[in-house]
Amino acid sequence: MKTVLLLLFLALALIACGGSPSSVATPAGPTPTRAAAALLTPTAPVEPIRFPQDEAPHDMLTEWWYYTGHMFTPDGTRYGFEFVVFLANRAGFPSAYVAHFAITDGSRNTFVYDQRVALAPPGSTAAGFALVVDDWAMGGRDGSDYLRASMRDYAIDLQLQAQKPPVLHGGSGYLSLGELGGSYYYSRTRMDLSGVFTVAGQQVEVSGEAWMDHQWGNFIPVGEGGWDWFSLQLNDGSDVMVYFIRDSSQNVVASYGTVIDPQGVPTELDADDFTLTATGTWTSPHSGITYPLGWTLDIPSRGWRLALTPTMEDQELDTRATTGVIYWEGEITIAGMSGRDPIGGYGYVELTGYPAP
Repeated sequence: MKTVLLLLFLALALIACGGSPSSVATPAGPTPTRAAAALLTPTAPVEPIRFPQDEAPHDMLTEWWYYTGHMFTPDGTRYGFEFVVFLANRAGFPSAYVAHFAITDGSRNTFVYDQRVALAPPGSTAAGFALVVDDWAMGGRDGSDYLRASMRDYAIDLQLQAQKPPVLHGGSGYLSLGELGGSYYYSRTRMDLSGVFTVAGQQVEVSGEAWMDHQWGNFIPVGEGGWDWFSLQLNDGSDVMVYFIRDSSQNVVASYGTVIDPQGVPTELDADDFTLTATGTWTSPHSGITYPLGWTLDIPSRGWRLALTPTMEDQELDTRATTGVIYWEGEITIAGMSGRDPIGGYGYVELTGYPAP
């Protein structure tokens, strides 16, 4: 049965899911293929995002719920995690769900991940969302969420509580993507987490912080190229998201950014408000792909110069079995200056579309 589900999802998702909240959050990029364009439904009137109703699955082509975060044990040991569910809806087919789960275990210098695929009914539109993909689950309402997933040697059973209002990207929470369609998009950039983390068969209480993105719409992310996406949680209470869209020649064709202050007030950044400089590279021994790793981020209006350093080089996921892509998604540490004062924190980075040799 799983083989049948996998083949069905691949038939739908290889032209439907790029795997990142930033993969479609821009009108830049190639014109969709004729086959993909034929799937686009007529554009419906843009409606305001409503909570908790719009936390649930939608009857639109593409959707995802995306969590990354940092867990701390009582002795101070830190673990990074990624947990995401993708949804593809196509006329005449059941809804197809895929999930990815990854752990960065710096104490053991280990990065592990797994993936699931399933057909599942939508979660309730009256009570937030509730998603089950095989034996993994996520759900919640109004920023009180839960995450449950397990794989060999690792498992999470977490409760999350948003500490800031949701950030509606583009001001209204809707991004027009031109010929690609349109996308609703919001983030919960600072969520306290608590719960139980299982490592090597041992359960331990953890606390920490997570970041959540939810995106949906009648869009088809297609074409070559890729994106670099950064989510940063600074120790002064500020949060930052920046991302860069690249074409098939690896040239940056668009860049976007948002700063969220400690009270939760967002400020959109223009492309010339920030610069990102790669400070190193890493070539995967698994795929042969070379990624930039290590960066300096400058945001002059805030007086910030931030060094972004991966906690491990090898945080690459080969998810060709479910979404057809290989990507790097990993935990980073942040150290730098805010004016004359030191500043730090933790974050996550996603790198996609870098060519294989």
